[in-house]
Amino acid sequence: MLSWDEYETARAMLAWQVELGADEAILDAPVDRYAAPPPGPAAAGQAATGQAATGAPASNAAPGTVARAAPPPAAPAPEVDAVALARQAAQAAADLDGLRAAITAFEGCELKRGARNTVFADGNPEARVMIVGEAPGADEDRQGLPFVGRAGRMLDAMFAAIGLSRGAAEGPSALYITNVLPWRPPGNRDPEADEIAMLMPFVERHIALAEPDVLIAMGNISCHALIGRRGITRIRGQWAQAFGLPVLPMFHPAYLLRQPHAKRDAWSDLLSLQARLREAP
Repeated sequence: MLSWDEYETARAMLAWQVELGADEAILDAPVDRYAAPPPGPAAAGQAATGQAATGAPASNAAPGTVARAAPPPAAPAPEVDAVALARQAAQAAADLDGLRAAITAFEGCELKRGARNTVFADGNPEARVMIVGEAPGADEDRQGLPFVGRAGRMLDAMFAAIGLSRGAAEGPSALYITNVLPWRPPGNRDPEADEIAMLMPFVERHIALAEPDVLIAMGNISCHALIGRRGITRIRGQWAQAFGLPVLPMFHPAYLLRQPHAKRDAWSDLLSLQARLREAP
């Protein structure tokens, strides 16, 4: 039985892991889930049959047993073009509810199998400003909404400073928020290139159906997905174009929580957005 000091130490270590974002229990040793399973009784029997067919002694074969040839290997399954399937499903969506259903039903992305929820969007779809984030984190995966937890509270405070809110009923003062990926990557890792390419047809259709006036590329991954550029510290605040709309790259709120000195740049970007909205009412 653990002493009180040992118990408190173990509890503190567990709390530290949770604070870092660990939310799943793992084994003591790594497991290669892609390795072939060990041969079972059926495989052993086939090996014995093969020995008999080649004239080699088979210890388990009865005298006079006729060896049977092993069945031919099954033909490999045809490769599925997940990007084409996503594009087809996205284009078939006539409205945002249809797009949500299409994304929820899409089975081409492995991320879906490890996620608790499909994170579609939040806010007012009539908003002039549409924020495109990167991917759900642990809090977003649990709640099924983008930008919640500490990063979400930071985002709400940022845009409230220029009179915009995801809870606003009127489009001119509202926000509409989504992500490039609707499912959380394991361990909050960065999305991979093939995952982004697979899900971009849904993002493009989402933008077309929401019809915002301005897009906010929130974070490095979003900038790469929307405008094909990386290096958020260099390109933030520089207006670009994507899907026929003006795009403003901005720091992700999670970055601002780690680097408070960058809030001055974020405030400058918010003022640039405010001026852009005033120029085109």
